[in-house]
Amino acid sequence: MADPVIHISEEEAARDFAGLMARVRAGVEVVIESDTHPTAVLRAAEPPRRSISESIALAEARTKELGYKPVMDASFAADLEEIIRNRKPRDTSAWD
Repeated sequence: MADPVIHISEEEAARDFAGLMARVRAGVEVVIESDTHPTAVLRAAEPPRRSISESIALAEARTKELGYKPVMDASFAADLEEIIRNRKPRDTSAWD
């Protein structure tokens, strides 16, 4: 289910910006309008993503920290392989 979207005026947004931000943090997308014309859209920021090189560096640092190299549990590895093998392309038909 998609996050809800609300439409408010610039005046409403300015009047209670803290409340508006609380709603955005809760997952609501807010369209700020001027005379029923969209002016801005507020939505929660995407979480930061790590690059592969950053992930490898973190894993290597963790290995040094622990004093040994962590080994992937066999059942976890099997589950991960099954997930990858059964991946399906994202259905974007509803986006249009």
